[in-house]
Amino acid sequence: MENELIYVYCISDSPLGIARNVKSKDLKSLKFDDFYVMVKYVSENEFSENNFKRNLSDIQWVETNAREHISVIGMIMEYTTVIPFKFGTIFNTKAGLQKFITDYSVSLTENFHHIRGKEEWAVKVYCDRKALCDQIDKLSEKAADLEKQIMESSPGKAFLLGRKKIDLIDNEMDRICKDFGQKYFDEFKSLSESTSLNNLFPKEYTGREDIMILNATFLVSKDKVPDFKWTFDSLRKKDENSGFIIEATGPWPPFSFISIKEKPDAR
Repeated sequence: MENELIYVYCISDSPLGIARNVKSKDLKSLKFDDFYVMVKYVSENEFSENNFKRNLSDIQWVETNAREHISVIGMIMEYTTVIPFKFGTIFNTKAGLQKFITDYSVSLTENFHHIRGKEEWAVKVYCDRKALCDQIDKLSEKAADLEKQIMESSPGKAFLLGRKKIDLIDNEMDRICKDFGQKYFDEFKSLSESTSLNNLFPKEYTGREDIMILNATFLVSKDKVPDFKWTFDSLRKKDENSGFIIEATGPWPPFSFISIKEKPDAR
């Protein structure tokens, strides 16, 4: 049989209705104990361990399948709370999937309690250092004071103070970026149930000229999402002329806030 592996998208603790606008026609909802799992059967030619690793080197294959993975989970999320599985999660048999559900049932229930009625939102903040530098005298008392000294000094002293200001500006921009990043994080954290700080990506990864100063995800109760969006819009408009660019996206599958642990062995 060609399609003998089970590809898992997500799991719910309520019946999974397959949305009509989900493009994949091979989706199936399997029930195990009190849980429902959205799956499809896939070929070993693509998804056996060795073939999957090989296909990961094919960028087009990865983009197509990863996009479909997130799309399916997103569609199901519109109808019910789900625990998403990472792209490429495979079980060889229904028995293996059943064992997973049994072994992790307590943790699955705890996770559903944690994420129910909430959405994951991602916030990334970037800084255009050139734009920030142009505003430095407004944002830094030290830079403003030094500029005042330069204006009041003789040419020789002003030259020396100007060189000093170059070093000061670099240090002050680093400090301001750190302070603004913390400010943004605290603003969104106050509206969230849980938070997760992620690694900052370098320019080589983002493909941008500005630098990333915050990369975080927030678990937000659905009734607070309007406030979360309003805060984003308010901060974006308030600070855009200072060189700070805020991007908020969501809702996403709550990957950042799922922690599944096997039940302890009975003693």
